[in-house]
Amino acid sequence: MSDRFANWTPPEIKDGVPTKYNWIVQHPQHFKLGSRTDIGAFAYINALHGVTLEDYVQIGSHCSIYSVSTIDDKTGPVVLKKNCKIGSHSVIMPGVTIGENAIVGAMSFVNQDIPANSVAFGVPARVVRPLEPPHA
Repeated sequence: MSDRFANWTPPEIKDGVPTKYNWIVQHPQHFKLGSRTDIGAFAYINALHGVTLEDYVQIGSHCSIYSVSTIDDKTGPVVLKKNCKIGSHSVIMPGVTIGENAIVGAMSFVNQDIPANSVAFGVPARVVRPLEPPHA
């Protein structure tokens, strides 16, 4: 990983209050933030039923992550695995897991799991191609 995270420290997270990076978490008691994550400004995370961001996750600006949907009453934990990347303005719905190293394109609507080492995008998001796993 690059040196851009050399001085990374987690921000203070208070319920419904923007962090110093201008992203918001509701129900932070159910939110797990991995090390060296990068979350863009104006992202919204509703962690009522659990949201886990593993190490090196990158989330673009204006993304929304929901562990609960009041429109269709779906609930479930959301897990973003190590080193996955979510493009700006994407929406992740309840119960979804994004696999390790996966990439979700900008403006995608993710309502099902995305496997590790794959590229997905669209409304709804669909896997469009596999990625070679990174070498250790």
